[in-house]
Amino acid sequence: MRKLSRLASAATALATASLLSACATQAENPVSGSKILLLGEVHDNPDGHAQRYADLQKLVIAGWRPAIAMEQFDRENQAELTQAQATCTDADCIISKLGNKRWEWPHYRPVIQLAIDYKLPLLAANLSRSDAARVMREGYAAVLDKNTITGFKLDQPLPAVVVDGQRAAMESGHCGKMPDNIVPSMVRAQVARDVVMAKVVADNADRGVVLLAGNGHVRRDLGVPVWLPASQQAGLQIHAYVETYVEADDRKSGSVSTASTASIYDVSHVVKTHTRPDPCLSIQAPKNPT
Repeated sequence: MRKLSRLASAATALATASLLSACATQAENPVSGSKILLLGEVHDNPDGHAQRYADLQKLVIAGWRPAIAMEQFDRENQAELTQAQATCTDADCIISKLGNKRWEWPHYRPVIQLAIDYKLPLLAANLSRSDAARVMREGYAAVLDKNTITGFKLDQPLPAVVVDGQRAAMESGHCGKMPDNIVPSMVRAQVARDVVMAKVVADNADRGVVLLAGNGHVRRDLGVPVWLPASQQAGLQIHAYVETYVEADDRKSGSVSTASTASIYDVSHVVKTHTRPDPCLSIQAPKNPT
């Protein structure tokens, strides 16, 4: 397949080219087993979005035809999303019907247009904010069915590595302003999001599926991969699109130090750090939903 555009790191570019070539080979010569690709993001970084789109576009042009699951669409809107894709001829049409104002949709327009042009199903992969708030207040049973709860073992204590890791990630993301008493409910909501995404991915793995979600959601140690069936792990590939930054400024970028990504992502694409205000100047401690 064509040579990938130059990334910030030559080593990253070589690793990416090798992995994407493997995906293209699978697309042209279908093999048994799952074909799952998790592509992370820093939500507001335009360079990361552009690089990720270019990488996904290459795979599709090479012949792969996955479903595209997106964090940006809430699960209850799947029927409306499917209907919009059946009638819309451009991405702006779908965005106008289902675009939640919390997302910067120009970043996602090219991917949505790619799905339209190549007839790739778009999948609503996220738990809504209102459902996440219910999980915080009432537990998993408030929004997840019994089969999901038992199937993902949410009726049992969560793995300590997930709880501890999510706690650390949330405390960093909230600039140390998160009260201790809210952490368990926040972890529960984050796990519920990852489980919902994992279920969407697992249900569509046979045909091939790409998940577009924040870098935190695609972490092998904490996120969606933890909840995927063991039978699908061999076909799983994880790419993160991370920013370059001084490690002490982790809280500002919402990214992960490139020195620590080797064990949590298969490939880390390093992109230019996006200029943004320091979120710690305005962030407020979250409160338990009431």
